[in-house]
Amino acid sequence: MNLDQADIDYLSGVCHEAGRAILEVYESDFAVEEKKDASPLTEADLRAHRIITGRLRERWPEIPVLSEESASHKAYEERRGWTRFWLVDPLDGTKEFVKRNGQFTVNIALIEQGRPVAGFVYAPVTGVLYHGSVGGAFKSEPGSEPRRLPCADPAPESTLRVVGSLSHQSPQMLEFLAEQKLKHRHVEFVPMGSSLKLCLVAEGAADIYPRYGPTMEWDTAAAHAVVNAAGRRVTHHDSDDELHYNKPDLHNPWFIVR
Repeated sequence: MNLDQADIDYLSGVCHEAGRAILEVYESDFAVEEKKDASPLTEADLRAHRIITGRLRERWPEIPVLSEESASHKAYEERRGWTRFWLVDPLDGTKEFVKRNGQFTVNIALIEQGRPVAGFVYAPVTGVLYHGSVGGAFKSEPGSEPRRLPCADPAPESTLRVVGSLSHQSPQMLEFLAEQKLKHRHVEFVPMGSSLKLCLVAEGAADIYPRYGPTMEWDTAAAHAVVNAAGRRVTHHDSDDELHYNKPDLHNPWFIVR
C-alpha cells in the first residue's frame, strides 16, 4: 500500500495528537508502574496507545494493529496470516520519559510481508517528525518545511560518528568503539535515547549505530522504514540480512544501522 499525501498528513496528525497527550502527562506529577518485564509504564503510554490505535482503525479498519501495549493479546497464531499491519510503539523511550530528558518518541510503522514500508517517528518535546516511505525520507521541524534525508552536514573524512544508548553501554559496544579507534583517526560517540538513534543515521548526523542489547520489533520498525527510505540499511550484526517483522518471537536480534 503506497501512502499518498493525504495519508501522510493524517498519520502526521495522529503522531501530533498522541504527542500532545503524552506531554500532558510529561508536564504533570505522573506515576510510574512496572509491566511484567519490569519496564516502566506510565499513563502517557496508555493515552497515546488509545489515540493511535483508534485513529488507525477509523481510517483503515481492514488493517490490523499491533501495539506494544496490546502485544500480550496478539498471539502468533492470530498474527501469522497478516500480510499487512500497523506496528506501533505509543511511547518509545519510557525510561527517557521518566528521566524527563525529552528523548522519547511516538512510533508508527506500516509492515508489509515482514518489511517496514512506511514509518513515522515523532519527538513530542522538540516537535521533530521523521517519516519515510516509497517517496523518500523527510525531517520536519516546527516552523520549517520538511527536508529530505540525509540532510545533516557530513563528518570530516577521518571521523566516525557512532550513535549509541544514552542510558547504558554494553561491553560489546565498548569493544566495538575500541576496534573502530584502531581504524579511524577520530571516533565520536553520540549518545541518544529511543528510536532517535536510527533517525540520526538516516539524516546523516551519525555514521553507524550498532545495537548490542535487547529490543522489540515495535522499538525499531518505524525508524527502520525511515532509514530504508534515506538509503541506509538495518541488518543483523553478523550478516547482511535485514531485520524482519512479525516473527513468532517479537524480539529483534542484535543489529547494525549504517
